[in-house]
Amino acid sequence: MAHIETKLPKVGTTIFTVMSQLAAEHGAVNLGQGFPDFSVPGRLVDELDRAMRDGHNQYAPMTGVPALRNAIAAKTQRVYGHRPDTDTEVTVTSGATEAIFNAIHAVVRAGDEVIVLDPAYDCYEPAIDLAGARAVHVPLDPATFAPDWQRVKDAITPRTRMLMINSPHNPSGAMLSAADMDIVAGLLRDTGIFLLSDEVYEHIVFDGARHESALRHPELRERAFVISSFGKTYHCTGWKIGYCIAPPALSAEFRKVHQYNVFCTFAPAQHAFAAMLDAEPGHYEQLGAFYEAKRDRFREQLLGTKFRPLPVPGGYFQLADYSAVSDLDDFEFCRWLTIEKGVTAIPLSPFYESPPPGQRLVRLCFAKNEATLDAAIERLQKL
Repeated sequence: MAHIETKLPKVGTTIFTVMSQLAAEHGAVNLGQGFPDFSVPGRLVDELDRAMRDGHNQYAPMTGVPALRNAIAAKTQRVYGHRPDTDTEVTVTSGATEAIFNAIHAVVRAGDEVIVLDPAYDCYEPAIDLAGARAVHVPLDPATFAPDWQRVKDAITPRTRMLMINSPHNPSGAMLSAADMDIVAGLLRDTGIFLLSDEVYEHIVFDGARHESALRHPELRERAFVISSFGKTYHCTGWKIGYCIAPPALSAEFRKVHQYNVFCTFAPAQHAFAAMLDAEPGHYEQLGAFYEAKRDRFREQLLGTKFRPLPVPGGYFQLADYSAVSDLDDFEFCRWLTIEKGVTAIPLSPFYESPPPGQRLVRLCFAKNEATLDAAIERLQKL
């Protein structure tokens, strides 16, 4: 048999799969992988059932069902004050991960560079590698996870093709401000650099803050792929439906990749989301308050353990410092916590090219029922 030289030498099984398997083997409370364990909105399930019974079971249009693209455009105007063109700027995808892959492959070529801010979600770099490009890692502040824009500026070279940002940020929950977005616009002005803005947690923001979407910023949206996730917003990560909003020229290139990647996305769910967006805008408008209550309750409980919770401005992950519990590195600590103590967390080091030395942080997901979180806390209190 011919020797196979892997195209992704740095890639193994993702840390999320590894830790979820370990949790299942040991009967641990799984606060690792980022999925809710509570119900999808009832209206959404009813609309999915209706769509299937009404015969929407064949291929959807490549760019997405028109009713859904219309609903996305209306929602975008309602939330961000900008209405993208339904036909030329909105594309429905099989989850945000597909959208991220498409956006990178639409414009990034072999030999290009893509700036990513560490810690970064694990699907970014493999997509860059497969494009024959190089990920240039710029670390965020290890305490606050704020960008050092001077370091980002210093990382830009003539080969830089794209900058990737993520707010609210996974894994930290840190958020970019309006001032940050102005700085990004200044960095990219008069360059040929594209922006990929990963905004999958856009509606999960706390403490009266406002999500600063690239779509709010006229200068940025002219060069941006803005990526959203219905799975995160509607508690249905297994449906794998997301979308990308980009200006017409970028959307045209994005769709070329999408067309030969998956062609189109699960049709009945598209009809269900179209109906849900029109009928119940309150769901996404109240999502921040829904998760803020979970965040506050979980943080209060963690304060009764040896973990030190970090601030969480957005998203549904809680970073916690375990220095008072153990000197193990984060991966070994998460293994020990799962096997010996019955709680599964995600180590932070897999999100980095070079983790900060001595960092003792794990990521816990609080998108869970109170009973799940209570069970985990009960075990953590014994540490």
